[in-house]
Amino acid sequence: MNDPGGAAAVAEMADHAAWVRAAARNNAEWCDAVCRAHGLRGDFGDDAWTSPHRTPPLYPDAVTLTGRLGTSAGAGTAADLLARIDTASPGCSVKDSFACLDLAPAGFEVLFEAQWIHRPAQAPASAPAFPRCLAHPLEWDVITEPGDLSAWAAAWGAEPGDCGPFRPELLTDDATHFLRARPTTATTGTGTATATATATATATATATNILAGAIAILSDGGELIGLSNVFTAPKPRPSASALGTPGRAASPP
Repeated sequence: MNDPGGAAAVAEMADHAAWVRAAARNNAEWCDAVCRAHGLRGDFGDDAWTSPHRTPPLYPDAVTLTGRLGTSAGAGTAADLLARIDTASPGCSVKDSFACLDLAPAGFEVLFEAQWIHRPAQAPASAPAFPRCLAHPLEWDVITEPGDLSAWAAAWGAEPGDCGPFRPELLTDDATHFLRARPTTATTGTGTATATATATATATATATNILAGAIAILSDGGELIGLSNVFTAPKPRPSASALGTPGRAASPP
């Protein structure tokens, strides 16, 4: 006898596993883009993305792409993964995308645990109208200029004048899009010279008054979009519901 419920559960688990693999790959491509912007070359294997040189701050030296890394010696094992990154100097870290590696024997400890978040694609829709009670109606756009990237990084939390790990070279990467939200402005198109100067000053202030931001990373021919470094200012907002499979980062003490 067929079991429709059981078949549906198996299909859901298969979709779940595919989503996690796609999320891990998308995130690895983002890490690779950051490294390229810093002049570092990463390598993609069937099991993981790895960097033989120390990656920029906040970015891992490896991102696993499968949850089936073996424990014995040879290719496709945790030992093989660690052999492809710099474990000798301080600061080595691994993003265990499937939360299944035991790297304690190699001197690593878990830094934090997290979950992938997945939202199925939906038909395009017009942006909803902002409620009248919203303190700061927002307008979103994509950053294309290095000067705007500095303002975005400052809103993200970087030191003034420092873009943090976000080099301007990332603006030329076709898969990477820096998104920002700023207060909407209204202009009448008329006014005196004094009013024009005021409007110009207001526009300049608005250009740097970033209230929220994120980085969108396209992969799989644009079929998948990963969101990274999502922030709001001054008050963070809760994220969407989480996908059930956890991921974690590990680093030696």
